[in-house]
Amino acid sequence: MIAEILKSILFGVVEGITEWLPISSTGHMILLEQFVKLNVTPEFWKMFLVVIQLGAILAVVVLYFNKLNPFTNKKTQEQKKDTWILWAKVLVACLPAAIIGLLFDDLIDKFLDSPLIVAVMLIIYGIAFIIIESRNKKANITDLKNLTFRTALIIGIFQLLALIPGTSRSGATILGGILIGTSREIAAEFTFFLAIPVMFGASLLKLLKFGFAFTSQELSILIVGLITAFIVSILAIKFLMNYIKKNDFKAFGYYRIILGIIVLVYFIFA
Repeated sequence: MIAEILKSILFGVVEGITEWLPISSTGHMILLEQFVKLNVTPEFWKMFLVVIQLGAILAVVVLYFNKLNPFTNKKTQEQKKDTWILWAKVLVACLPAAIIGLLFDDLIDKFLDSPLIVAVMLIIYGIAFIIIESRNKKANITDLKNLTFRTALIIGIFQLLALIPGTSRSGATILGGILIGTSREIAAEFTFFLAIPVMFGASLLKLLKFGFAFTSQELSILIVGLITAFIVSILAIKFLMNYIKKNDFKAFGYYRIILGIIVLVYFIFA
C-alpha cells in the first residue's frame, strides 16, 4: 500500500507540472505508466488518468478566485458584469471539445492511447511552437475584455487538437491564441480558465463510466494523487506566468522534440 501511495504522489507531481506547461500532461502520464505501474485495474487507471486533473484544476480556482468570482462585494457592478461575460466566453470555447469529446471518447481511448502517438505529437507540436514563436508578431489582444466571443470559439476549436494524447491541451490553446493575436499572458490565462469546465466535465464522465464503488486502496490512491497535483500545480502556474513575462515558448518546443525523439527511439528498439 505504501508503494502505491508513493507512485500516486509521483503521478501527482508529473500531472501538476505538465498540466499547465505546454508539454502534454496526458502524454507524460502515459509515458510514465510504461515504467511505473500502479497496481490497479485498467478501468481504474483510465479513470485516474483523467480525474487526477481535478487537483490541478482546483489550483486555478484558488489562484484566480477573485478574478473568476462574480459574486464578491469587492467588485463593482461593471466588474461583475465583465466576470459573467468572461465565463460566457469560456463556456463558448468549451463547446467544440464537449461535443466531440462526448461523441468520440471511447474511440480516442481505444485507438490513440499509444506511446508512439504521444511521441509523434510531442515532436510535431514542438516544431509548431518554434515556428510560430519565430514568426510571432506583436499581440493585439492584451486584455481578457478585448477577447471576443469569436476569438474564444476559435481557441476552443484549437482545443480539439488536444484530444490526441501528446498534443497538450494548454499547448494547443496557447498556440491557437498566439496565432490569432493574443498575448502569451492572455493565451495562458484563458487556457487556465478554459480547463475548469472542460476537466470537470471530463472527470465526471470518467467517474460515471467507472462507477463510485472504490476500494479503500483505490480511494487512497486517487485522493493522494489529487492533493499532490493541486499543490504542485500552484507552483507550476506561478512559474509559467512569471516565465512568459520575459520569455517565449521556444524552450518548451525544444523540450518536446527532444523528449519525443527519446521516446520514439526507446519504443522502436525496446
